[in-house]
Amino acid sequence: MCVLNEASGKIHVAKTPTTPDPIDGVLKGIEAGGVALRDIILFSHGTTLATNALITRRFPPAIMVTTKGFRDVIEIRRGTRDDLWDTYKEMAAPYLPRRDRLVVTERIDYSGKVISEVNEAEARELARVIRKRKVNNVAICFVNSFVNPENEQRMRDILLEELPGVSISLSSDIMPEIFEHERFNTTVANTVLGPVAGQYGAELESRMQDGGYSGEVLLLHSGGGVMTAKGATKFAARLAASGIAAGAIASRFISELAGYKNSISLDMGGTSTDISLCSDGHLHVTNDWHVEYGYPIRFPSIEVLTIGAGGGSLAWRDKAGALRNGPQSAGSTPGPVCYNHGGTEPTNCDANVFLGRLGTKLAGGKVELDIKLAEGAINRVIAEPFGMDTEEAALSILKVANANMADAVRLVSLRKGYDPRDFALVAFGGAGALHGVALARDLYIPVVLIPPNPGVTSALGCLLVDITHDITQMYTDTVSDIDMTELNNAFRVLEEDGRDRLLSEDISPDRMLFQRYIDMRYLGQWRSMSIPVSADITNLDEAVKQFHEEHGREHNYSRPDAPVEVCRIQVKATGLNRKAELAKHELRKAPLPAPIGQRMVRFDEAPQRIKTPVYDRSTLHAGAVVEGPAIIDQLDSTIVVPPGIKAEVDEYLIIKMHVPQLS
Repeated sequence: MCVLNEASGKIHVAKTPTTPDPIDGVLKGIEAGGVALRDIILFSHGTTLATNALITRRFPPAIMVTTKGFRDVIEIRRGTRDDLWDTYKEMAAPYLPRRDRLVVTERIDYSGKVISEVNEAEARELARVIRKRKVNNVAICFVNSFVNPENEQRMRDILLEELPGVSISLSSDIMPEIFEHERFNTTVANTVLGPVAGQYGAELESRMQDGGYSGEVLLLHSGGGVMTAKGATKFAARLAASGIAAGAIASRFISELAGYKNSISLDMGGTSTDISLCSDGHLHVTNDWHVEYGYPIRFPSIEVLTIGAGGGSLAWRDKAGALRNGPQSAGSTPGPVCYNHGGTEPTNCDANVFLGRLGTKLAGGKVELDIKLAEGAINRVIAEPFGMDTEEAALSILKVANANMADAVRLVSLRKGYDPRDFALVAFGGAGALHGVALARDLYIPVVLIPPNPGVTSALGCLLVDITHDITQMYTDTVSDIDMTELNNAFRVLEEDGRDRLLSEDISPDRMLFQRYIDMRYLGQWRSMSIPVSADITNLDEAVKQFHEEHGREHNYSRPDAPVEVCRIQVKATGLNRKAELAKHELRKAPLPAPIGQRMVRFDEAPQRIKTPVYDRSTLHAGAVVEGPAIIDQLDSTIVVPPGIKAEVDEYLIIKMHVPQLS
């Protein structure tokens, strides 16, 4: 829980144990934050509710109604596999089993011409079956409905006549795009999550209002914006990547405060690390994501790469005798060996504790760590099998973890045509600040930024976003043949849809913004790139030029002489919210406070342990400079400042470390 006092700009952090009812957990977190509900101006939060529901299949019964012959589209998938070489690995089951996928005779051709209207007798028989099964949630997914929704709308009308009050999602409303597998699956996911998200949002809002909160409950969605509780009911699948988006948003905010438009986000927690890239102030967005492989959700989402590297990731020896790190994790139970809760396999946390980088007391002294237990596990599992001493083994564990994270950063940067040397690394999460400088050295990143509260930086991201909706429509034509009047009119229709959505969420017109995008591709290609365009389009020359440049950067391939095709248009409708602001402090040249202690620490740069001062971050003023070697402790994280590195505290209390590369 992250509480920001608008008057002072100070952040207060609170953590509470997980509760069986997530709403109880939210309310207890607010209580622990020391703020009354009536005093809250803006409440926004990310949730894993939708993600967990999809993974566990814990959602209300639902029915999919589709065109005869297309019942198994979402089970056949694309025929690809998560692990291409493991033919025995079972794929996850579809969100709806075959018995819950019903068919009706209807057909629309590729151009939108109605070949066969909905067979009403079959439609009413389906309604009888749905009534008998007592199902209240229906997804209607007809082939080619993206170009003409007439038959889907007729099927909906019949079901509403026969089943008053049933909740119905149309694929032509949810995702009006070609590629039926992606469209069908997004609609199905949205349908099964609608009751889950709707009930959660409504109940949370009700309980908070009963306690005195007078504003809207805002839920963070995959695209980096928020929805009201009402909006979450209709577009629930957008919550399936709610949690990870917040860290990327906060990372961009921190880097821009520190003066960097280009940044790479390293959000390292206990089990995993989330990595994203911000270029020239813009976070990368993708339409190609999933909770489980094979079941895509095509709502726009901030592009975040997650790998199994966290403080609790296990170090182990594979069958070929190589040292590995993760993705297996000790989890919260039993946790790292040093927690003395029954863990037996060494983790990154154990290595950091043994090397002195992490103290033996965490969370303000509430958690005590046992170095001897960590040393024994490292020695038994890694040092002895590899013929190393224990210290060398601990260093090796962390080097492998850093190498895994560096490879992931290369995937979001170098693979996309970006040079890490042009970026700042924002390291946060409970463990990010322990590894930031080492990772920057591996990747030749020149500067590392540590937010004021690394452990709750993702929560801060929830206070930095607006209400957003992404409205799309297929629009296929070559650039040379497009009628600009027709194109502008198509955009206006989408903008009107966005305006209606925002009005339904009580957003006044003066708080609305609309940004247009055109998806372009080379004629004959399948995949496209989204290019922003102006409000009133007179020609697409500048957009085509940008498309060639972006295509060349990301794919190392560009053909300026080749014909370009428009395949989709999109409008991002934004309702502006109040944003959090960090307090700005005057830079002072004052003596450093005395260290709160010392300990012997082994760094990568030194052949032996060094007596290292430990500072309390809360005592470091704006303008303070801590010269490494040093350790900076705080309630929610620990910062490692290696020898030769200076940690400078800026006016927003962000710690900035410039990283010269070792020769």
